[in-house]
Amino acid sequence: MKAIVLAGGYATRLWPITKHRPKMLLPVGETTVIDRIFADLEADDRISEVYVSTNRRFAGEFERYVAEGEFEKPTLTVEETTSETHKLGVVGAIAQLVDREGIEEDTVVIAGDNLISFDVDEFVEFFQATGGPAIAVYDVGSRERASSYGVVELEEGVITDFQEKPDDPDSTLISIACYGFPAETLTHFRTYLEEGNNPDEPGWFVQWLQERTDVHAFTFEEAWFDIGTPGSYLDALSWHLDGGTYLDERATIEGATIGENVQVMAGAEVDRTHLEDAIVFPNAVVRDCEIRSSIVDRETEIDGLDLQGALIGAHTRILNGRQLDDC
Repeated sequence: MKAIVLAGGYATRLWPITKHRPKMLLPVGETTVIDRIFADLEADDRISEVYVSTNRRFAGEFERYVAEGEFEKPTLTVEETTSETHKLGVVGAIAQLVDREGIEEDTVVIAGDNLISFDVDEFVEFFQATGGPAIAVYDVGSRERASSYGVVELEEGVITDFQEKPDDPDSTLISIACYGFPAETLTHFRTYLEEGNNPDEPGWFVQWLQERTDVHAFTFEEAWFDIGTPGSYLDALSWHLDGGTYLDERATIEGATIGENVQVMAGAEVDRTHLEDAIVFPNAVVRDCEIRSSIVDRETEIDGLDLQGALIGAHTRILNGRQLDDC
C-alpha cells in the first residue's frame, strides 16, 4: 500500500508566517505539523512508500526536511506550480501524481496540515476491512463551521450524501481530508477530470465517487485541527501542549511571566514580557510586551507593545510602538 501526503498549498490565510515556508513545517512543540502523520505512516508496515506532494515553490524546503529528517519512507514528488493562481487543485495534483509515480496499489491520502488525534494505522485497518473507498469523518458540532468543509450524511457507516461547502448544511459531520482509495479506483481521478469536474477540493471527487460506489466513513471523537488560520494553529498548539508550555532550553527568558499555551523557540529572547497563548519563533527578541493570542515570527524585534490576536512577520522591528523595518 502507498500513501500520499498532500503538502502543496500556499496557506495565504497564514501569511506572512507561511509566505516563505510551508505550513506543514510549522512547529508544534518539539515536532512539526506534518511529523505526526509521518511518524504514523513510518510505523505502519502495510505502507511501503510515502509520497509527499508539494509545489515547486516549497520543494527546496521539503527536500531539506526529508533529507535531514528521521523518517525513511517519504519521497518528494513535485507539481510544477509556484503560486496560488497556477496550482493544479488537490484532485488535479493527485491525478498527476498517480500517473507520474505509476501508482497501482491501494492508496491512503492525507492532508499534511491535519493534526489528528487518532493513529493513522487505525484508519488504514478500517480501510482494508471495508474493501472499498473510505474517508475519515468528524463531527464539528456546528452547522456554521461545517459549511466550510465537505459535509456528509451516513447510513450504517456508508455515505449517503456528500456536499462540498454547502451554504446550509444538513449535518455537522465533515470529511477531514483523510482518504483510502482501492487500486481500482485510482483511474477514476483521471476520468473525473476528463469529464470537466472541479479539480480543486477533493470533496467534489468524493461526492462524484459516492454516486457510483459505496464510500465508507471512519468516525472518531477525539481531536482534529485543520491548520489554516492563526487561530487554528494556536488551538492545535494548545491541544498538543495540553494547555502547558514548550520553552526551548536555547531560548533566553528573563523577568517574564509565562501563561498557558506558550511556545518559545531556540535563540529567542523574551525579557520583562507576559506571554499567553502565543508562539515566539527562533531568534526573535521581545521586550517589555504583553502578548496574547499572537504569533511572532523569526528574527523579529518588538519592544513596548501590547498585542492581542496579532501576526508579526519575520524580520520586523517595532520599537516603542514604531515600526522601523519589515523584510
